[in-house]
Amino acid sequence: MILADKFGNPLRNGISMAQVAPVRRPYAWQSCLDVEGQDVGHYLDYVNQPLLGIISGEPRRVLELGCAGGRFGQELKLRYPGATVVGIEAGRAAAALAATRIDRVICSRIEDIDFAAEGLKEGEFDTLVAADVFEHLVNPWDALVRARTLLAPGAQLVASIPNARNLMVVEALVCAGRYPYAERGLLDITHLRFFTLIEIVRMFEETGFRVEGHASTVSPPLVAWHREHRGRAPAKVDVGRMSLSNVTSAEIDELCAEVFLVRARRAESA
Repeated sequence: MILADKFGNPLRNGISMAQVAPVRRPYAWQSCLDVEGQDVGHYLDYVNQPLLGIISGEPRRVLELGCAGGRFGQELKLRYPGATVVGIEAGRAAAALAATRIDRVICSRIEDIDFAAEGLKEGEFDTLVAADVFEHLVNPWDALVRARTLLAPGAQLVASIPNARNLMVVEALVCAGRYPYAERGLLDITHLRFFTLIEIVRMFEETGFRVEGHASTVSPPLVAWHREHRGRAPAKVDVGRMSLSNVTSAEIDELCAEVFLVRARRAESA
């Protein structure tokens, strides 16, 4: 049904386009979707220190999926001087920069790479790194199954994955009907998959990994809210027009999480 507003403009489902918040030009879909041709300036050239901090032991052979400009691998090599880091990166400009920082970079989409043709051997690596990668893949499950073949028995996987259950995302969707894709962040327009903590664990278990533990980073706007409500759990939580009852401390942690940090091991029974 098509209605009309007081100015005679068409309305669809009773919502005027005037009610939709304006978005800066160029739109995210205009500037961010050419992943392989993206200018290197688009990539956040930083080190994911929380993820680096959950690496166990002394890694020697590291494979990083989606290594961007190579800053994480570069920092890892400084912390563990004996480590060799091989990165896979689809963005041509980012891959070229990463090649100046880590031992080897393969410029390819993870889904397309032929490991054997690239000389990567089964059981070659003791550490697999995936920093904000799986949400960008059409089939992250297949990528994990394939990457697992390159891992030695007992090898570790460390990954950071955005939280789809974040309170700000849920409240905007449920109470305001908004799911605004952006250049970066939880609603990065290049995200193809969305995960909660339960689904992250499930993905790893289904693809031959055993989760050892997880941590999370709190969304900056929710730090004070998290501190206030966590001490009251189980609690009734009111956010805008949304109300949740009997919320546990673990649930408050998840609702406030921006990114989950997970360490897993190759499960030998898979």
